[in-house]
Amino acid sequence: MWRRGVPFTLERMITTSALTKSYGDLPVVRDVSLRCDPGTITGFLGANGAGKSTTLKMIVGLVRPDRGTATIDGRPFVQLPNPSRVLGTLLDASAMHPGRSGRSTLTIAARLAGVHLRRVDQLLDLVGLTAAADKRVGTYSLGMRQRLGIALALVGEPRALILDEPANGLDPEGIAWMRRLLRDFADHGGTVLLSSHLLHEVQASADHLVVISGGAVVAAGRLDDLLASSSIVVRSPDPRALGAALTAARIDHAVGPGDAFTVDVCGGRITTEVLAAVARDHHVLLTELRPSDSHGLEQLFFSLTAYRPANPGEVAA
Repeated sequence: MWRRGVPFTLERMITTSALTKSYGDLPVVRDVSLRCDPGTITGFLGANGAGKSTTLKMIVGLVRPDRGTATIDGRPFVQLPNPSRVLGTLLDASAMHPGRSGRSTLTIAARLAGVHLRRVDQLLDLVGLTAAADKRVGTYSLGMRQRLGIALALVGEPRALILDEPANGLDPEGIAWMRRLLRDFADHGGTVLLSSHLLHEVQASADHLVVISGGAVVAAGRLDDLLASSSIVVRSPDPRALGAALTAARIDHAVGPGDAFTVDVCGGRITTEVLAAVARDHHVLLTELRPSDSHGLEQLFFSLTAYRPANPGEVAA
């Protein structure tokens, strides 16, 4: 299914450097730098209004950045001679003509991409829409439109994919199907940049993670590495003094069992060395200082999106 059955070459990737965009006096995206390598799925996370969609639109040339660059395979998207052969996108599943059938929608896209029309039937089968191929898109459910949108993203046999909320409207079986599809695409050397609000699905699918908050990247790296250090447990025989020291250092913390404190690492800003130094400076004895055993993307996400870097450009992918 992927480019004549031959694994993708390894020079294909998605990169941005210091992307910045404001609307009037309102900064929306601030110095966003990221890199998505071949053979990987990168989860792109952020709360509503964090700047995710604007970033994706700048990558594909739908929004002009005030500053910074975005490239696909080393070129700006608008300079690609046949973009759909390099990058497939799904940014809005509702952006299809409701009066056309699924088959005619894919046929037009295949002709524009310059691929053989037999790919239309291949994709309809791949996304599970063969039985509904000749029905009007306007009669499709949201999940069916999402499946058709994924087929449209794949029509040009691209090397990379950018998908914004592709699981929206899919049932559990559909989400599992999409996960397998994207994993197979990446395992053949493809590059996937995936924006989603389904944290558990991102945790099950992604290799790398980029988290954006307030328009700036607050964490980026391998998902396993970020999850392994999402919080730190710190304990003292004098918990009141330890709590006061953490508060004085402006370090967010929560009280855990046995008078221990759990401290968010804030994307790597807070480390065991930082906490040890705080305790030393406030003359607090520590009896425990270790990474938390409680891992999870939800915990990491909320700890990161509650934090704003002093310099938005200091944390980049």
